Amino acid sequence: MGILNVTPDSFSDGGVCIRPDQAVMRARQIWESGADIIDIGAESTRPGAPAISDSEEMERLLPVVEAVMAAVPLPVSIDTSKASVMREAWSLGAGMMNDVTALRGDPDSLALLAELQIPVCLMHMRGTPRNMQTQTDYSDLLGEVEAFFRERISTCEAVGIQRDHLLLDPGLGFAKDLQGNCLLLRRLETLQSLGLPILVGASRKSMIGTLSGVSEAALRLGGSIAAALWAMTHGAQVLRVHDVAETVQAIRVWTGIQEQGTDVSLRTTV
Repeated sequence: MGILNVTPDSFSDGGVCIRPDQAVMRARQIWESGADIIDIGAESTRPGAPAISDSEEMERLLPVVEAVMAAVPLPVSIDTSKASVMREAWSLGAGMMNDVTALRGDPDSLALLAELQIPVCLMHMRGTPRNMQTQTDYSDLLGEVEAFFRERISTCEAVGIQRDHLLLDPGLGFAKDLQGNCLLLRRLETLQSLGLPILVGASRKSMIGTLSGVSEAALRLGGSIAAALWAMTHGAQVLRVHDVAETVQAIRVWTGIQEQGTDVSLRTTV
């Protein structure tokens, strides 16, 4: 899953793809690099990021979605927690939603996804991006994340969202400190008991910077690839990344070594 941010304030690439023509260039790069899906977001969810209105998010997002859908033959996912934005993006052809609030941020989102019957990724997070970093203390992080997902899955099924339309994201960096992020990655396989695809987004995040000693987010390629390979080999089916070509190359080499060159086809969605 290649990341396409159309925000002025995202933590690593804010302001790079504001205009539709810029976004199309980035989308083509993502496609040509080997991604299977593009995830477009118009509201930053970095720690402390200010909330924006539905209308502002749509003003940023919808022209880009329309342009990308016309230019690139890849499925488009929308990174949003607003039901009105989801509906408008879907009307333009978006086929998946990626919600950091796990359909809790808007009272209309559950009913909408039950109506649309398209895939949706549910992410674990305490609080909101505005206050999540004050909520990183857990007595049992793994237990809480699993219980959270079980509750969200049950709620989704109760309103008519098909179980096989759900993906799960443990939410690295969202109300987790470094220790919590690393624990989730080390024990990622425990989420397989839920029987749903797992999406992991570690690309360029602060945990990579802390572990690698690289302060500038855009320079965390090596660490991001290491985290992606770890996630892939510990249960992740979808990797949400900024650097698609480099991640695909790393996966091909890793897979080729494991299979002794007999089959280097990708087994994980990027």
